[in-house]
Amino acid sequence: MSSDGETVDVLQLVTTPRPFFRQQVAVLERSGVSSTVVRVPPADERRSGHEYAVFYGRVLSKLATGKYDLVHANFGLTLPFALAQPVRPVVVSLWGTDVFGEYGWVTDRSVRWADAVIVMSDEMGDAVDAEATVIPHGVDFDLFEPIPQAEARREVGWSADSKHVLFPYDPDREVKDFPRAERIVDEAAERVDEDVTIRPVYDVPHERIPLYVNAADAFLMTSKWEGSPNAVREALACNLPVVSTDVGDVAERLDGVSRSRVCESDRELVNALASVLEAGERSDGRESGNVTSLADMRERILDVYESVGVQCPDTGRNERGPRAGN
Repeated sequence: MSSDGETVDVLQLVTTPRPFFRQQVAVLERSGVSSTVVRVPPADERRSGHEYAVFYGRVLSKLATGKYDLVHANFGLTLPFALAQPVRPVVVSLWGTDVFGEYGWVTDRSVRWADAVIVMSDEMGDAVDAEATVIPHGVDFDLFEPIPQAEARREVGWSADSKHVLFPYDPDREVKDFPRAERIVDEAAERVDEDVTIRPVYDVPHERIPLYVNAADAFLMTSKWEGSPNAVREALACNLPVVSTDVGDVAERLDGVSRSRVCESDRELVNALASVLEAGERSDGRESGNVTSLADMRERILDVYESVGVQCPDTGRNERGPRAGN
């Protein structure tokens, strides 16, 4: 619906603009998509109705300008506000916790009214009451790339004489199940002839995350549920072995990847992690073809925009990255 086919104006609604969302906006802008981001105001603790009322007022003021071709709701809690205007088509991107988490009921009640739905995994697609397109978040292969482990360890201050197990989440996030991760690492350490340390990494600038990924010997995920975890794809891009519970699309991402495994029981997790630490080798995740590039993600999102009647520009189209997994 863009008037000139050279630019598209999109109103991007978001609760919290996480790094992968900012990457999405940036890569779309390279193809002539002009994005205006409206976020829900942050709060000291949980957001209240006041923050969402302020958010809705900002959304209405932007839409009153009449300049936007499309409203893109990012995360299910923004979808009702996108749907509260009957003028522009609405695309929603669901992230995982908005399907399986506490506020999944908001998504359940509103998703069928969106013009197009994007999910991160087949599991999420099966869980929503609407036809959905699976588009995992893309990985910046220029940022997340293998570097020498010794160099990365010097940068982050980790000992060269220990094994380090990456846990790239806040331990207080209950869904990530840090107590289980600690238990798995402690048991695996009894079988490894070196010191083993679990390394929770969070509240770190995104551009520094590759240093921690490359400094680690393994990535352990013990989540109770996930959508399509970005941390797994970033680990694969750096050839870090991944040991994980069977959540979200992790099994699909790890399919055929060396020195990586999806497990069900604690015993399986311990055995897999101990095996990875004893081997001391990297995976072949970067070359597996299981990770979507930013360029490939952009192409798929633009295809969705066009499916709801928005004419997208040709600038930068079909410049796909080195890996274009599912």
